[in-house]
Amino acid sequence: MELRQLRVFEAVVTHRTVTAAAVALGLAPSSVSEQIRTLERGLGVELFDRAPRGMTLTAAGQRLLPWSRRLLDQAEQARREVVADRARLRLGALETIAATHVPAVLARLAERRPDLDVSLHTDTARDGLLGGVAAGALEAALILDTAGPLGDLGFYLPPAPLDHLDLTEVPLALVAAPAHPLSGATALTRADLRGRRLLVNAPACSFWLAGERLLGHDVERVRTGGVAVTRACAEQGLGIALLPEFAVQDPLAAGTLVRLPLVPPPLHLRLVWRADRETVPGLREVLYAAAA
Repeated sequence: MELRQLRVFEAVVTHRTVTAAAVALGLAPSSVSEQIRTLERGLGVELFDRAPRGMTLTAAGQRLLPWSRRLLDQAEQARREVVADRARLRLGALETIAATHVPAVLARLAERRPDLDVSLHTDTARDGLLGGVAAGALEAALILDTAGPLGDLGFYLPPAPLDHLDLTEVPLALVAAPAHPLSGATALTRADLRGRRLLVNAPACSFWLAGERLLGHDVERVRTGGVAVTRACAEQGLGIALLPEFAVQDPLAAGTLVRLPLVPPPLHLRLVWRADRETVPGLREVLYAAAA
């Protein structure tokens, strides 16, 4: 049983398919498959049930998972102590918030932990970030969620013991063009929005999921694209949009968008890490140093 096999094992657990694990690891799918087969032969058990919709852990695989994480953590700790490395934090972040919220987090870390080497890895997809944390490729990730339990916004959580810390609120605004029929309303309910066009990104997008919670199926969803494209379409009167406050401040001030009087609950900037990695020296202190 080799460390590289355990890294591949954890990647397959996280990403659920050989192809997705290979992409995450930068390996060929055939190499990932061979590493898993070699690990299974060495242990004398099957670790995965293979099905057309993905790979799931067998009972033996479930028993190996906590040992795998423990062994990989110990190997990383040993490497740092042998080469006298500075403390390191590989931090993932959604591209949506990378420019607006992440610099403040990095500044706090630099001030409170000048001994820390931080590398930032951005991704358009939340699943990739959470998968990186679950597989040990990232120590932590910054995502958007509700104030409730982790994943309460409605997204998939990988099979790993994840913990979190809320850093700040991210207010949302429901907006439309000044000429939109609802722009002059002094009060709105979900019923008032029934049949209206809501401009959205992909279903996994945090703002799509927030719109699901706020408006349910009362609105017609029209796919546009990312935040900038959705905002531009709203300015052209193509529909209403639920967007982060920071993305619409300038259009609201310029009058190219107006705020509709239905106040959505804010999202939260949430720092996520593996709870079973807090034994890595200094990790928990580093994570809490990121808090305001």
